Amino acid sequence: MGLVSAKGMLDKAFKEGYAVGHFNINNLEWTKAILLTAQEMNSPVILGVSEGAAKYMTGYIVVADMVKAMVDSLNITVPVALHLDHGSYEGALKAIEAGFSSVMFDGSHYSIEENIKLTKEMVERTRKLGISLEAEVGAIGGEEDGVVGGGEVADPKECKMIADLGVDFLAAGIGNIHGKYPENWQGLNFEVLDAVNKITNETPLVLHGGTGIPVDMIKKAISMGVSKINVNTECQLVFAEATRKYIEAGKDLMGKGFDPRKLLAPGTDAIKQVVKEKMELFGSVNKA
Repeated sequence: MGLVSAKGMLDKAFKEGYAVGHFNINNLEWTKAILLTAQEMNSPVILGVSEGAAKYMTGYIVVADMVKAMVDSLNITVPVALHLDHGSYEGALKAIEAGFSSVMFDGSHYSIEENIKLTKEMVERTRKLGISLEAEVGAIGGEEDGVVGGGEVADPKECKMIADLGVDFLAAGIGNIHGKYPENWQGLNFEVLDAVNKITNETPLVLHGGTGIPVDMIKKAISMGVSKINVNTECQLVFAEATRKYIEAGKDLMGKGFDPRKLLAPGTDAIKQVVKEKMELFGSVNKA
């Protein structure tokens, strides 16, 4: 099975009350780990790529070709979407041209009028090509690839304006942030989430900054229309921890333990475990 739009998998998740995991990829090991786990769990999956990660992997074309080839060579049969995460307008166009099956145009840092104008243009482009589109209202807190958001809470009325343009799913800021959550974090604003869910005409909602949000909040958010949850930092943390332990134990000095295939294996296995746990929490197991 080749890459698919994320629209079908998220519409199904929204109707059936679970969420599909969006896991950011940073290299071959990340991609392979997530794909194999999705297949094992019989779960749909969204591979997210930030503009910074795409640049690191030498461009959108390389990323798209790698993912498509890996889906084929690993005999992955579950639905897989390749999604541009927090894309600029220009970045979204490049990702579409390279063969991504889904893109996010993040216009949350513009005025609502400019966000509407550019998102409407992107809706028209993606709909013709059968590519799913995510938009955002209310910047997500924290930092990702140099883009800093203060954790704003979205205006439900503005969310409706964007949803009514025909986007396939919508990220609305509800106090969530990228990266590690500070000890004084106030938690998700469920009052706003409820209002957004009720006013956006059954548009699947997206929760960015999935790392570190308590389990009960995750489950409550899913029950209130969140159908896509983004996870990145947690995979990075466990990868780093497992790699550190391997080196601190001196295993890289034993035999050919310095071989990158061996050196990166513990971190890759750690990513698989996180992805498995998230898919179980999100309820997407056996939903492929």
